[in-house]
Order: sequence, then structure tokens, then C-alpha cells
Amino acid sequence: MTHGVPKNVSILGSTGSVGANTVEIIEMHNARKPGSYQAVALTAHENVALLAEQARRLKPTFVAIGNADKYAELKLQLSGTAVELAAGPDAVVEAASRATDWVMASIMGAAGLRPTLAAVAQGKTVALANKECLVSAGELFMSEVRKAGTTLLPVDSEHNAVFQVFDPTQAHAIENITLTASGGPFRTFTAADMASVTPAQACKHPNYSMGAKISVDSATLMNKGLELIEAHHLFAIAPDRLSVVIHPQQAVHCLVSYIDGSVLAQLASPDMRTPIAYALGYPERIDAPTRRLNLAEMAQLTFEEPDTVRFPCLKLAQHAMKVAGGATTILNAANEIAVAAFLQGNLAFPYISRVVEATLEDLSGTSSVPMSVEHALALDTQARQHAKRALKNI
Repeated sequence: MTHGVPKNVSILGSTGSVGANTVEIIEMHNARKPGSYQAVALTAHENVALLAEQARRLKPTFVAIGNADKYAELKLQLSGTAVELAAGPDAVVEAASRATDWVMASIMGAAGLRPTLAAVAQGKTVALANKECLVSAGELFMSEVRKAGTTLLPVDSEHNAVFQVFDPTQAHAIENITLTASGGPFRTFTAADMASVTPAQACKHPNYSMGAKISVDSATLMNKGLELIEAHHLFAIAPDRLSVVIHPQQAVHCLVSYIDGSVLAQLASPDMRTPIAYALGYPERIDAPTRRLNLAEMAQLTFEEPDTVRFPCLKLAQHAMKVAGGATTILNAANEIAVAAFLQGNLAFPYISRVVEATLEDLSGTSSVPMSVEHALALDTQARQHAKRALKNI
């Protein structure tokens, strides 16, 4: 906010963990100073109860539910209100297209590509919490950001941290960007131990409370691989100047190394409300209801190299990033299929990487860089079909 002028905001994926935290921060600031933020549009895939509750509190102009089968329930929940309602994928894109100052793009997976690009087309500010947009269609996405003159603010804690210490005027002087990772719940497990882990175990992230899919990605270290690809596009940094270090305490979120030997780090307690608040208030800093970091209380910070033998998903992501073409689109689609199978109890944890690797091998060298939404989604669909076949052969 600047000089007390209300900021109009839309939240795509308002019922997910990032979206719900965004709502919390907006309400906190509106309680202190009524009208600080005005909701324009909210969307969710199918969590009608929470979406309706948020809509009653924030009073947006427009609400969309992605699953059209949930429309009648949403209409019933919000009967008597002045909120305009719609349902289906096109309705979510419509929500993203509504005129606003700021959009939180937190729809999970490749499904977020169309609505996030619609938000980008407004040429205002997009807070990006959907890494798959950059993994599946990075060149296309960043091209559209530049074309529209959009201010793109990364919300993933590591990328938000880099954004805070990255000096774009000195980009030529950056030697390396290092993203930190907790190591996930299985950091100390042997390969034999991981053979029998359950979805419930994989979803218990040591530091964050997140959705099931991203929690599993954190457990396989695929999430960190996807974040490397995201950083490659966000900061125009070559793959060989991007790295990962395991940091279980997750007090340090990034390390940016410069050619004079300086290393700039961003530190904060592991809480997504910190990067959300940074993006929501940008370019000013605003309060966030987070625990303040106390290094003396923490006592020690440790770092170690990632083990890509026990966690091959990270290596697969690094390989796909270097191969370029449509490899990262294929990687992302195959991973979504494999993780869904694991969560449904149809695939053992160690085989997630095998499905992804098999799909990448099947489609090796067959795809170019997606430079249209249609191309990206077609390649995504093709990769999903191959991944489903790989599931049957494992």
C-alpha cells in the first residue's frame, strides 16, 4: 500500500496453504486499517466450504470454482450475497483477468498456467507461487511477463529470498546462486528404509505445513529440482551457476555468491507468511504474524551436499534443465502422475523417480521449447500418457 490507497487483490487458489495464508495476512491488515486491501476475485478447485467462507469475509466481486460440478453447492453457500459466481476452468481464467492491482497465483500444477498467464497479461503485479508455470513453459512465461511489463514477485521462500538479495545491476558479477533444502522427512533414511515409507510419512515436512503434492516433492527433493529450473528462468542464471545445499534448520533460504568473494544470504524463520507478506506489501515491507528468528536459541546451522543417489529426482531435474527443449515440461508432467500414484497407494516411494526417468527417456529429443500455451499443454498431455504407461511397466 502507498499513502493509504487500498490495494485491489485477487487470489487464484485461495483455499490452498499459500492462498489461505494470503487471506490471513490481508485480514490482519484490514483489521488494523479497514479497507487496506480489497478483494476482487477468489478461486479454488473444489473446496467450496472454505471458498465460500473466505468470500463472505473478504466480499470479493467475483468467485470461481474450477470444478463445475461444485457450482450448485457454491451458489447455495453464497446465496443472498452480491458476489458474482462462475464455474469451470474458463471461469478461473476469467477471475485472473479481472482488473486488479495484484494477483496471488497459487494454483497448483500445470493447471495454473492459463490463469496465471491471464493475470500476467494485465501488466500489473503477479505474486508467483506456482513453480510449474516456469517449469512447464518458462521461456513462454517470461516472454509474456516482459511483453506486458508485469512486475513478477516470486513467493517460493527460496526465490523470494534470492529476489531480496539479488542485485540486477550486478547480475554479471554473480558467480552462483544456492538454494537451500531441508532434506525432507527422509533425509537420514537409507534406500532400504525408503522402500516402505507411506504417503502419511512423506507428507510430514519437518518445517512447513504444505499440501500433499508439494510435501511429497520435498521428500523426493524433486521440489528443489523444480526450484532450480524456476530460478534459472526468474533470474536468467545459467544452470551450471545454480546449486542446492541441504540445510535442515532452514533459517538460511538462499546464498548469492559474487565474484569478489562476498556471499549474501537471506535468513528468516521457516514460515511462508514471510515471503507472502513481502510480495503483498512490495515495494514496502509490511507486518507478518511470524515467529522471529533467534539464532542464539537455534544454536547451530548445518549444511551438507545433497545425496542424488538416494534422491535421484534432484539429478533428473538438473539434467532436464540442462537438456532444455521440452524436457522440463515432460519432467513436471511425469512427476505429477507419479506422485498422484504414490499418494493413492499405487506406487512405492522409490519408484516415483523411475516413472519420471522412464518418461524422459521415452520422449528424449522429441520436443522443442514450448512457446505457446497450446504447445505446452499438448506436451504436458503427451508426457502424462507416457508416464501412465510407465506406471504399468514398473
